[in-house]
Amino acid sequence: MDIQVGDVLTMKKMHPCGEKQWKVLRTGADFRLKCLGCGHEIMVPRFKAEKNVRQVQKNLSTD
Repeated sequence: MDIQVGDVLTMKKMHPCGEKQWKVLRTGADFRLKCLGCGHEIMVPRFKAEKNVRQVQKNLSTD
C-alpha cells in the first residue's frame, strides 16, 4: 500500500471522539497519525494501520 506523509486515511473504526479520518505525519515501520477530529496523535505499527484503512486520500499539494 502506497501511503505518504500528508495523506488522509479513512479508517474502518471510529476514534472515541467520533472521527474516522487521520492525517499521516510520519511513515516507516510505524505510522504517526493525527486525528482530524480532536488532534490526538498516535504511533501505530505499519501492518496494523494498513489492515484498518478503508480509503486513502492522496495529498495533492506540492509544499
